[in-house]
Amino acid sequence: MHWIISLAIGAFVGWLASLVMKTDDQMGCIANLLVGIGGSLLGYFVAGLLGIAPRGGLLRFAVAVGGAVLLIAILRMLGIFKKS
Repeated sequence: MHWIISLAIGAFVGWLASLVMKTDDQMGCIANLLVGIGGSLLGYFVAGLLGIAPRGGLLRFAVAVGGAVLLIAILRMLGIFKKS
């Protein structure tokens, strides 16, 4: 049951990041899920490099969304997503 909740939160994080980066019309549910999960991992990795240890639900959520936004920006630079 825990993994279902993690997938739902990952999809929500990816959807929020796609709204921030204005790529929502280019991304479907699966892309939102993958960007949300991959972006969360990237966000926690970058936070660890910066010496930030997110504590509490709100800060963890912000790091996850920030990582997903960073992942979309990287994918844009690679030409996978286009600016709308």
